[in-house]
Amino acid sequence: MSHFGKAQTPRRVEDARLLKGAGRYLDDFVLPRQTYAAFVRSPHGHADIRSIDTSAAAAMPGVFGVFTGDDLAKAGIGNVPCMAPLKNRDGSTVKTPDRPALARGRVRFAGEAVVLVVADTPENARDAAEAVAIDYAPLPAAGDLRAAIQPSAPQVWNHVKGNVAFDWSIGDEEKTKALFAKAAHTVELDIVNNRLVPNSMEPRGAIADYARGEDRLTLYCSTQGGYGMRKVIAGEILKIPESKLRVVTGDVGGGFGMKIFVFPEYVACLHAARVLERPVRWISDRSEAFLADTHGRDNIAKARVAVDANGKMTALHVSTYANLGAYCSQYSTFVATAAGNTMLVGVYAFEAALAEVKGIYSNTAPVDAFRGAGRPEANYVVERMIDAVGKKLGIDAAEIRRRNFIPPSAMPYKTALGNTYDSGHYVQNLDDAVARADVKGFEARREASKKAGKLRGLGIAMYTEICGGGGDETANIQFDPSGGAIVKVGNQSNGQGHETAYAQLVSEHLGIPMDKVRVIQGDTDVTIYSGMTGGSRALAVTGTAVTLAVKDVIARGRKLAAHLMEAAEADIEFADGSFKVAGTDKALTVAQLAYNAHTKSKLPPDQPVGLQGDGTFLPGGATFPNGCHIAEIEIDPDTGGVSFQRYTIVDDFGNVLNPMMLEGQVHGGTIQGIGQALYESCEYDPATGQLLSGSYMDYAMPRADRMPTIDFSYNEVPCKNNPLGVKGAGEAGTIGAPPAVIHAVLDALKPYGVAHIDMPATPQKIWRLIHKA
Repeated sequence: MSHFGKAQTPRRVEDARLLKGAGRYLDDFVLPRQTYAAFVRSPHGHADIRSIDTSAAAAMPGVFGVFTGDDLAKAGIGNVPCMAPLKNRDGSTVKTPDRPALARGRVRFAGEAVVLVVADTPENARDAAEAVAIDYAPLPAAGDLRAAIQPSAPQVWNHVKGNVAFDWSIGDEEKTKALFAKAAHTVELDIVNNRLVPNSMEPRGAIADYARGEDRLTLYCSTQGGYGMRKVIAGEILKIPESKLRVVTGDVGGGFGMKIFVFPEYVACLHAARVLERPVRWISDRSEAFLADTHGRDNIAKARVAVDANGKMTALHVSTYANLGAYCSQYSTFVATAAGNTMLVGVYAFEAALAEVKGIYSNTAPVDAFRGAGRPEANYVVERMIDAVGKKLGIDAAEIRRRNFIPPSAMPYKTALGNTYDSGHYVQNLDDAVARADVKGFEARREASKKAGKLRGLGIAMYTEICGGGGDETANIQFDPSGGAIVKVGNQSNGQGHETAYAQLVSEHLGIPMDKVRVIQGDTDVTIYSGMTGGSRALAVTGTAVTLAVKDVIARGRKLAAHLMEAAEADIEFADGSFKVAGTDKALTVAQLAYNAHTKSKLPPDQPVGLQGDGTFLPGGATFPNGCHIAEIEIDPDTGGVSFQRYTIVDDFGNVLNPMMLEGQVHGGTIQGIGQALYESCEYDPATGQLLSGSYMDYAMPRADRMPTIDFSYNEVPCKNNPLGVKGAGEAGTIGAPPAVIHAVLDALKPYGVAHIDMPATPQKIWRLIHKA
């Protein structure tokens, strides 16, 4: 295999094993003497637990143990924590009630784990779980966000008045009010961001093991980074040194943010493994995933925009209710507030803005980060608002955006909500997309559709997001004697192609073939201490750490090469995979140097055996990818069904390393964004808290035959906050797609006077709007 540089498209190195069925996902780990776990879950959205009788279950064939929340509490097992402390606008602390791994005293959402049963087979574990007798006293439930915010709503937590966990704000309230007072126009919308279920292809699971001789636990788990998991479980819940817990992650079949978090099942399985001194295995089925995985989005917002006489938006005021579910999940407070709300101004030059958020408890599964984590919610609001402004003033969708863009000459630009954008050429993205989508020819296509009895619509949406920042990441590169490079990183691929990206960087900078580079991840005993995969930061942060490790290899290699070739270190040059003595024909390839580095007699006295390098990168700022989506759709008025005719994306992800993988990430995110716009909605009964969309019979997913062919292109405007000049790409599609699709639907429904529709724009919802009109 040849070596590749940036902006080239080698085949993904992961695919050779994954496409042949040789991947190793969690379910592929099989441990000697393993047992099987089944959870008894609450059938109620809200109920007191009067009693739990486990005697019949414990006596059933093959049962090793039955565990309740009281058992875990007696063993000193701590609660599953919220790891994102938050201050209310009055300075007080957010109310984060205790979340035990197994419910004690009261259940607060349907599907909450109450009892763990461990047996010798999955069948025996499930049979015994059904024999557990629990006496519940059902309580009134606040079964969805609207129900939970009513003045008479049942209280999820007795000490949390009105179910309000926090009251948070950001922005300049006085300046915002002043700009509204002198506005020529104001536009107001009520906007719903529908609740979503992550639906990773590989479900969650845990295999817990305990080594009595070492008094040490191992958790095999499908994660987005083992170190974050280890830190929370060991330090916050089990109260043991991190060295006493190993976390192992194999291949991961999708995470979308959900697999960052510590879930109660992992804690319960670890406790059972320690008590039984046998491995305990639990793999979620799809029904459990719908009930007990963290969900995403679920906001209700009231948004207002102040506009001057020339169509320039001057101020934005957004008040949001954010559903937290029954408990504060690990980062839910951050996701509902600062993660997205600082991006409410989008790509537009507002003079002032105010964002207010109330976090609300409800009798539903906890809500946390889902691909985009607050930024899709924020961008949907601002894009819906600017489209509404254009309609009110009679200005077309492209022109109203041009009037309000932050110009490239203003970069770096500090927004009204405090972020500093380092780069971006929004007009170019819009103009390129308008040209590629042939917006000029749209009206002729609309007329042709009308003659065929169809409604045609075109929707435009811009986006920008904040990602690729956060804490530091470290990488280590070691060479074996044959010249192969072993790259160790602490973050975790969930299907994005990390192995290819990191190998490509090493290949480019060291001049060695990609098939001589092996990336190791997913084991806290082996890899480098790190954060996690999330926030589209793998390439910007860990990728930069890899390039710094390469530079360290070259620096160390230069010293060794000087010793071996009897030259001054200052005379050693490195290029095209070789260390050379300047002005001579003396040279050593990286492979030759690595071989000599493993021979002690050939090394300087002060040099350890081997050739390696380390790199750590702490970003000085985030990245702000941006772009334009244009959707063109047809609606069948007889059925309300939506079909895509065109879909155009022009993005700016800074410098591009691998165009093929980039396009794949954009396609995947866009499909998920289309899913939110048209199909997906997690629904609970508002009075009981019963999940109404608990399977694929009731929860519609985007399907290949309904998806558009995507015309994707990009402009490279390098990021100034990392040496690679890259911007995060993994979540962008989920941010740009929803408003573009909804705008297209509304444009198609324009003949009926329809000005608003909430996501998902299902055929039933569209059909009703048509016939109501």
